[in-house]
This record gives sequence, C-alpha cells and structure tokens, in this order.
Amino acid sequence: MPDLTLSNARDTPIPPTVKRPAGSRWTWGFLIDIAVFLFVFAAIFGVYAIGRSWLGPVQSQAEISQDPRVLPLYAFYSLVRISVAYALSLVFALGYGYVAARSRRAEIIMVPLLDILQSIPVLSFLPGVMLAMVAIFPHRQLGVELGSILLIFTGQVWNIAFSFYSSLKTIPRELHEAAVIFRFGRWQRFAELDLPFSTIGLVWNSMMSVAGGWFFLMACEMFVLGKRDFRIPGLGSFLQTAASHGDTRAILWGVAAMIAVIVLLDQLVWRPIIVWADKFKFEQVESAAAAQTTLLKLIGRASIVIRLYRLLIQPVFNWLTMTFALGARRAAETFAAPKQNRVGRWIGYVFAGGVLVGLGFAVFHAVRELSDLHREDYWELLESAALTFLRVNAALIVGALWTVPAGVAIGLNPRLARIAQPLVQIAASIPATALFPIILLFLLRLRGGLEISAMLLMLLGTQWYILFNVIAGALAIPTDLKEAARIYRFGSWDRWRYLILPGIFPYLVTGMVTASGGAWNASIVAEYFHFQGRILSTAGLGSTISSASDAGRFDVLLASTLIMATIVVLINRLLWRRLYRLVSSRFKLES
Repeated sequence: MPDLTLSNARDTPIPPTVKRPAGSRWTWGFLIDIAVFLFVFAAIFGVYAIGRSWLGPVQSQAEISQDPRVLPLYAFYSLVRISVAYALSLVFALGYGYVAARSRRAEIIMVPLLDILQSIPVLSFLPGVMLAMVAIFPHRQLGVELGSILLIFTGQVWNIAFSFYSSLKTIPRELHEAAVIFRFGRWQRFAELDLPFSTIGLVWNSMMSVAGGWFFLMACEMFVLGKRDFRIPGLGSFLQTAASHGDTRAILWGVAAMIAVIVLLDQLVWRPIIVWADKFKFEQVESAAAAQTTLLKLIGRASIVIRLYRLLIQPVFNWLTMTFALGARRAAETFAAPKQNRVGRWIGYVFAGGVLVGLGFAVFHAVRELSDLHREDYWELLESAALTFLRVNAALIVGALWTVPAGVAIGLNPRLARIAQPLVQIAASIPATALFPIILLFLLRLRGGLEISAMLLMLLGTQWYILFNVIAGALAIPTDLKEAARIYRFGSWDRWRYLILPGIFPYLVTGMVTASGGAWNASIVAEYFHFQGRILSTAGLGSTISSASDAGRFDVLLASTLIMATIVVLINRLLWRRLYRLVSSRFKLES
C-alpha cells in the first residue's frame, strides 16, 4: 500500500530568518503584547455589555437609531449573534454529519431530513422559535436574543452538516484500512482521520455559513409576527429600517460598516485558518511550502501569546494525544470481536418510540390547523410553488454557469486566490437584501422589473454556496494528480474531463444541494419586500409565506411549508440521493 499521508505544514522547511537590527524583535513583540492586552480588555468589556443587554428587561419595539455613530455598537451586537449561532452550527453539524455517515439506518432518515430542513425558509421557523423563547424568558431580553440566534442558526448549519457528511463518505479506502489496522477507537478515528480529512471543506463552508448569517440578518433582527413587532439593535435591523424608509444614505452607511467588519474578519480569522487548513490536504507526494499570513508572523513574535499557548493550550493537546494513543494501545491488546450493545439498542428503540409519539401528536394538530383551508387555497398554493420552483432552478443553473469556472480558477491559482478570496467573501457576506432597495429603484421602472429583481436576489442568495464549495474542491485536488496531468500534457478538455470535474464533483454536489436550499430560503425575501412604506410582491411560495407571517395566518404558513418540504423530498429522492451514491462510489480518491 502506498504511503498516504495528510500533508503537514510542519514538515516543510522553514525559510531562513532575515537579520533585523538590534532591539527590533523586542519592539515588535512588545507592541503585539500591548495589542493582546487591549484585546483581552475589550473582550471583557464586550462580555459585560452583552450580559447587561441580554439579561435586562425586554424591550418591546425597541427604537432603531439611524445615526451612523451607533454602527460600531450595532456591528458588535450582530457579530456576537452570528458567532454564537456559528458555534452552535458547528457542534450540531459535526454530530449530525458523523451519525448520518457512520450509520446506514440513520442515513436513510437523516439525509432527506437534512435536505428538508435546509430548504425550509427562516420565516417558517420564526413563529415557533420566537414564541417558545419569549415564553421561556417572558421578562428578559434574553428570550428575543436567543430566538434571533436560533433563526440565524437555521440559516448557517445545513451546508456545514452537508459538507462534513460528504467528506466522511469520500474518505479513501486505504485510510479506512489503515485506521482498522492500527485499531483506532471511535474518538481517535474522529480526531485523527475524519476531522483532518474534512477540514478544507469545513473551513470554506464555514465561511459560507457566516456569509449566510449576514444575508439573513435583516430577517432575524427585525420582524413582525401577527400584531407583535420584534426588533433588536444590530446591523440587520439598522439596514431593514433604512430600507423600509427608503433612506439610501443610511443604507450606504450600514453596508460600509458591514464591509469593514467582513474585511477585519477575513484578515484576523479566515486567512490564518485557510493557511492552517492547507496542511490537511490529502497528498501522496511532498507538498509545496506552506503559505504564511502577516497575522501569523506577528503572533509568532508575541511572547505573551507563546507563553499562554505553552501554558494552557499545549498541555491539553498533549493530554488528548496521549489519551487517544492509550485507547489505541488497549484496543490492539484485545482482538476479541466487539460485543453487541443491547442497552444501546434498547435506548435507540425508546428514542424512536418517543419520536413517533411526538410526530403523531404534531400530525394531529397540523391536520386540525389545515382543516380551515379550502380546495381553492391549496390550488393557489400549488401554483405559487410551481412559480418558485422555476425561479429556484433558473437561479441554480445561472449560478453554476459562472461559479464553476471561476471557483476552479481561484482554487488552482494561489496568486489569484490571494486576491479573489477576500473579495468573494465580502461579496458573499453583503446581504443582497441591503442592496435590494437600490436595485429596485432602477429595475422597477422597467417592464417586469419586479420579476427580474426577484430572480436577481435569489441568484445573489444561492451562487456563493456553489462557488465556495467549488473553490474547496479545487484546493483539495492532490498535487500528484495535477503533476500527472502536466506530465501527460492534457489539453484543456481532457484536463477538465479527467482531472478537474471528477476532483470537484463531490464538493459541487454539496454546493448544489445547499444552494437549492438557499434559493428556497431567499424566495421569502425576493418575492415579498417592504419598500418605502409599501409592500412589493410577486406570485410565489416565498411571498405566500412572508405575507402569512405578517398576517399571523399560521394555517397558510404551515400548508406552504409542507408543500415546500414535499417538493424537496421528491427532488432528493429523484436527484440528490443518486448523485451522492455516485459520489461515494466513483469519485473517491483511491489508489
């Protein structure tokens, strides 16, 4: 069996350091230590401010200021909500994707369920989530804040879960065999095989998830539920208020503040993580020297950061490594066949019974709720679903036509990636809903302008899922395969047919699945919009869901969501499941 390893940046030679004048190294380290102290103090103050706001009395219909001077505070509030939602999304996605990939019985239910959940619009979750959170915390702002975070969570989690599941299904057979030979336990296999192999896809889909959080921020920080008006201070509510009033100046200020936050996140968070994730690339040959970022170089000179790492973080990693190694050693000493876990099986049966009882209870109440609708109402809902279905697939096709070649170019060209990656992240993170009022000002004058605007907004909400996954797929193509294509002098067509398309296909399928869900989600904003004190809408399932949420028509909201879920299940059965089966059988990196 060939020597297959996940390339590690630590194995690459360290370039010789340039001699600096005496005292310069101490000066840099001293300045960075001061920056670290300031960051810690700012973080402590931020925790205090958030705690005081969230644990304070509930603010009914809070006033959303349009003064640009409040934007730093609003940006901080929104960033905290998105960060908490992302942490919850990552934990959920790792657990859900692992169970779905490792259990065939669970996979039959969990993958279609995941496809349904990621296609249900945020506003369909809104009534239940908000009413539940407000009921749990009726006198504290914490209930509204947790409701907003959970709504952002529903816009972030699904593509991370799909990415992790897809990566686990495409782990090469020889790595599985190596894990079996070395008697890896579950935790050691998860930490030393599953997570490293899926890191690149997780990182790029995490970037897309955070971008999706910014996209749905306007719907999650300010919304109407029947006669109740929920609004919390943040960039989303600032932009939503500006869009409702038609205040172009405030919209531009809000978009500028959002771009500033996104640029800072790119430089301080995502670029160092992308450089770090490159060492987990699956290679059969020695990889090129790892890239470096300015932030990582500066941190390397900070004495306090190094001391904290050696004092707090490194002992934890060493303990985990020793624990995993000890588990493997004990497993190697006992070659007995694993015993069947009857207790675990009975726990599974009890859990399944509880789920069935809960489903029966929900179905009973849903039927009672839907009995108020007539046959004409259902025909109207089906016509609306057909129109939205056409818009969703048109947006997918148009998005794929330009994102596949662009993503491959960015992923295979490191110089282009350094320039294009932050621009793509900024473009994906700017909510199209913030720019939608400006687009409407120009397109409403045209014939069919509202229909064109709806299609454009759905495209802006879906194309980034495909682009980020294609970039991740192009980055994950092994160096030896690219060298073989160069040695055999593949032409452009052969290179795309035998190298690029098979290499990115697993990631492309994940991107198309999540983009489809993003398109259905974007329809709730694209087909129904508050603009200059009036409502602009076009026929479709998204506008039906939005208007039902505004009017508090829970029967229409439930019927629309069920119709959307039915359509998604049919698409999953006829298309996505077959493609995932093709990915796991024909497009693995096997030797």
